[in-house]
Amino acid sequence: MATFNTVLVANRGEIAVRIMRTLRAMGVRSVAVYSDADVDARHVREADVAVRLGPARAADSYLNVERIIEACRETGAEAVHPGYGFLSENAGFARALEDAGIVFIGPPASAIETMGDKIAAKAAVSARGVPIVPGLSRPGLTDADLIAGAEEVGFPVLVKPSAGGGGKGMRRVERAEDLPEALASARRESRAAFGDDTLLLERFVTNPRHIEVQVMADRHGSVIHLGERECSLQRRHQKVIEEAPSPLLDEATRARIGEAACDAARSVGYVGAGTVEFIVSADQPDEFFFMEMNTRLQVEHPVTELVTGLDLVELQLRIAAGAPLPLDQTDVTLTGHAIEARVYAEDPGRGFLPTGGTVLALREPTGAGVRIDSGLRAGTHIGSDYDPMLSKIIAHGADRAEALARLDAALAATQVLGVRTNIEFCRFLLAADEVRAGELDTGLLDRLAEGFEPAPPPPGALVAAAMHRTEERWNRVPRERRTLWDIPNGWRLGPGDAPGLGGRAEVWTRLDHGPGTPAVTVGLRGVPWDAEITLTDATIGADHPTVTSARYRARVVHEGSALRLTLDGQQQRWLVVRDEDTFWVAGAGGTWDLRLRPLIDPRIHDEGTSDGEIRSPMPGAVIATFLEDGTEVEAGVRLLAVEAMKMEHALTAPVAGTVRIHVKQGDQVAEDQLLAVVSTGSTEKEE
Repeated sequence: MATFNTVLVANRGEIAVRIMRTLRAMGVRSVAVYSDADVDARHVREADVAVRLGPARAADSYLNVERIIEACRETGAEAVHPGYGFLSENAGFARALEDAGIVFIGPPASAIETMGDKIAAKAAVSARGVPIVPGLSRPGLTDADLIAGAEEVGFPVLVKPSAGGGGKGMRRVERAEDLPEALASARRESRAAFGDDTLLLERFVTNPRHIEVQVMADRHGSVIHLGERECSLQRRHQKVIEEAPSPLLDEATRARIGEAACDAARSVGYVGAGTVEFIVSADQPDEFFFMEMNTRLQVEHPVTELVTGLDLVELQLRIAAGAPLPLDQTDVTLTGHAIEARVYAEDPGRGFLPTGGTVLALREPTGAGVRIDSGLRAGTHIGSDYDPMLSKIIAHGADRAEALARLDAALAATQVLGVRTNIEFCRFLLAADEVRAGELDTGLLDRLAEGFEPAPPPPGALVAAAMHRTEERWNRVPRERRTLWDIPNGWRLGPGDAPGLGGRAEVWTRLDHGPGTPAVTVGLRGVPWDAEITLTDATIGADHPTVTSARYRARVVHEGSALRLTLDGQQQRWLVVRDEDTFWVAGAGGTWDLRLRPLIDPRIHDEGTSDGEIRSPMPGAVIATFLEDGTEVEAGVRLLAVEAMKMEHALTAPVAGTVRIHVKQGDQVAEDQLLAVVSTGSTEKEE
């Protein structure tokens, strides 16, 4: 069998869309599965057949093994591609498919089990001569065992859970006296996250870089590698920017680390696509140590595809169908350089909190060397049920400098209106001197993030939003009624901007860029296509207001949501979409959401937000309320917890006083929604 007739994709979002692209090219019928939250999702629309799994909760839909097998039987799917995440590294799922006579497009369940246990994985690869980080890694290690062996391992040490990943349960310990507490907390977190509190110790590699090798193995004993990827730019152990090849390795080390990865795959009888992850010290780039193996396709596989010219999903399908690899190691060549940025629904300006919303408008880049793997379309709702990754922007160039330039240009051309993303932060990373020089390590992103500040909306964005709003108000008046008395152009009876009777006053629009940002008042004197503009930024000082104003001449050609703006002779193009009281404005410099604020004298403004208000920092669900309504609290006391996209955020009382809770456990809340108020007013009790 060269391939399959029908394949079910047991995943969602951008990876499901990407897999279906290859299925289409191969003439294979695709089956999508979806939850109630994804009924209108792009992967559902692009599949040949779609089957509902269940409610939004992953346990009731994408993790429901029995329902996925039923969907295979309903549609005649001979094989399942699990993508990544969800059930992709679930040995029980692989076995259930095998028992049902359905092919799992992935490795044997035994390989998943071995590589899913860090202790067993280290033992397996070490037996094949693959170098591992010095440490303690055997089953059943007690706290006493770990403490006794730590000195021999050498400080600093890394405490790691044997199960799971994503940095949960991981602790870096610098001194022996801090180890007992670190072990206790690591066990608690590992038990809660994975149901297993088994721990191991590793020596902490200084100035570490995260380098992984893509391997492919068929059922006939052939194992090859497709080069390495540099994945050191990560935040809290989650990758953000990846590239291939690594700028660190020379050809000799590349060959050695590639062969070590193949040996790691051979140690467990691996079949299909897999990724072997290594830690490499930037101080000693010729020395590498095995960390773990991901027994699935990786998020960052496109950079390997671009430098090798191979379709990894097609290779997976053919291997799963029993075909031998169509190439050997000598056929693998790396051409040029590729870099990928992950686009997340998160707000870097607010501590990378998850965001959400509905994609109101979308523009994704095209051009030489640019690839987009995306699950987005206009109308897509980004909720809090699943991972916040939306898409991947990938660029390929003749060398690293060209790939970097193309990726930055592609990110600049990406416009997602309706959802705050990390695109601006990705461009900030790419511009850093260390990144451009290839001088990376796994802590670099977090260090750079401390200096990141979101750019304030430029004058063009503010003017575009105000003129769009004025155009909306103008169009509400029927053309036959457009007299001086009926149209909202600021015309008034009395002294104005021209001698004689009558004239135009300013029409004001007041905007800010989210909670805590200063409001700017846009004064527009004229008509929606030709006006004099005054931007006023007014704040309250100790004794009197401080006012800053700037004046412009603006001319606009309205083309639906698009505006061609000429501001003081400079031409700009903006895309503007309104969502209730928020204007989403996107241009060459970025995307901003500008909130319409209550109109007051532009020379003086005061947000009037009580210090005692507690608002949701992100859209999500209230998972706990810790106090009763009416409780007297001190500042800093926990009041509620909100969860979204696998992140829990506890909210505390900003001041002392009496708390009034406006929500209950289980409520779905929007970003900036009022959750509670702490009243600081004193009340006198009767004696």
